[in-house]
Amino acid sequence: MDWSSSLQGLAGGVLIGLSATWLMATLGRIAGISGIVGTLIAARPKGDSAWRVTFLLGLISGPLVVMWLGGGLGNVAGGAVDVTGRVIGGPAGGVALMLVAGLLVGLGTGLGSGCTSGHGVCGLSRLSVRSMVATVTFLVMAIVTVFVVRHVIGGGA
Repeated sequence: MDWSSSLQGLAGGVLIGLSATWLMATLGRIAGISGIVGTLIAARPKGDSAWRVTFLLGLISGPLVVMWLGGGLGNVAGGAVDVTGRVIGGPAGGVALMLVAGLLVGLGTGLGSGCTSGHGVCGLSRLSVRSMVATVTFLVMAIVTVFVVRHVIGGGA
């Protein structure tokens, strides 16, 4: 087991939870990343964009700070191994497939009125039934996607 990546994931999860709590406590807003980005791009809210830009800058700068402190890229660079010793975490299928997957995620978050951060972190903590359904749907689709990529397409690490 790669404890370094696990600890980085734990620290990242705690920071996401703290930032979502802070945003809810101070501004009364839900920390849904797709909603924050979508509103900035599509709606261009007047007088309500500073916190959104600040939140996104923090989201982007967090990994850069970890890298600067010597944390590397974690398992994103493919350096982690699973219980069988296989290298995991590398981009399955290359950059083109990652771009297509990113576009599909964006489409899915639009259809689901939110993403894993909004539904999974904030919605579940508020016991929202809609968020529970959305989160289960996200997890099932992630399992299906991994199966298809690894066993049907054969592009997995």
